[in-house]
Amino acid sequence: CFDRNLGKSGLRVSCLGLGKITRQTVCMAEQLMTLAYENGINLFDTAEVYAADVCLLFFFSFSRRSSLVITTKIFWVLLLLNCGSYFPGLKASLERLQLDYVDVVFANRPDPNTPMEETVRAMTHVINQGMAMYWGTSRWSPMEIMEAYSVARQFNQIPPICEQAEYHMFQREKVEVQLPELFHKIGVGAMTWSPLACGIISGKYDGRVPPYSRASLKGYQWLKDKILSEEGRRQQAKLKELQAIAERLGCTLPQLAIAWCLRNEGVSSVLLGASNTDQLMENIGAIQVLPKLSSSITHEVDSILGNKPYSKKDYRS
Repeated sequence: CFDRNLGKSGLRVSCLGLGKITRQTVCMAEQLMTLAYENGINLFDTAEVYAADVCLLFFFSFSRRSSLVITTKIFWVLLLLNCGSYFPGLKASLERLQLDYVDVVFANRPDPNTPMEETVRAMTHVINQGMAMYWGTSRWSPMEIMEAYSVARQFNQIPPICEQAEYHMFQREKVEVQLPELFHKIGVGAMTWSPLACGIISGKYDGRVPPYSRASLKGYQWLKDKILSEEGRRQQAKLKELQAIAERLGCTLPQLAIAWCLRNEGVSSVLLGASNTDQLMENIGAIQVLPKLSSSITHEVDSILGNKPYSKKDYRS
């Protein structure tokens, strides 16, 4: 697994990261993290709302801390911003993981009731207090990110370095058009999640929802409805054509989808989610597929998807 800079910062991260770690059992989470680390992944994304697992305490041990990039999210609904800027959520995360700091703390969704200046000052305070090295945004609009940067420069505060954004074959506009402009203007990078579109691109859904799949679980009715919708059926038809390309390349459909995300040089890292070790190793195998994505293959994929966003500028020149 090769490394890339996170935006224009000096922080180097593996091109693949492991997210949703603590939604697994203690034993499985430890196996997944160890396997990821042994295969060159140094980026581990945690979040306050994920269940706490004791295996994290052992994995994020001081002996290997310097070689890891650990990120977490704070949710404004759980955040108390008042005199003294007390951050119970972030402090609780650090205590749970027995860490002095995280490398990047993400502000998940902007708070519409908090002035941007207060948000930027709060995140700067977190960094100045040594609880994080950098801060980023998650699910912010380009306009909101630009405002945060402008406010930071105006008041001599620290701007965000990265946006966490959903990116996959069926959702492209933000990462392929909007974020490149921010990268070239203010250096904000992209850390993307859901490369398989919540499992839709896994190939397991063929106009139906198999038992024990994610879409069959309680709380995922929205995913089931999405898969069984007219748009969902059109997506499944496209995936059948993409499956043929994957077979020609000697890879699986998930590997093709993840490699397709990685071929975007504007993406610093793609966060993976895995429920078992076999699935994780399959996903990591996307690294071997990346060199096979020639311009002709990419053009063929774009023709099948039919959703390549239009950009007025080519920032590669």
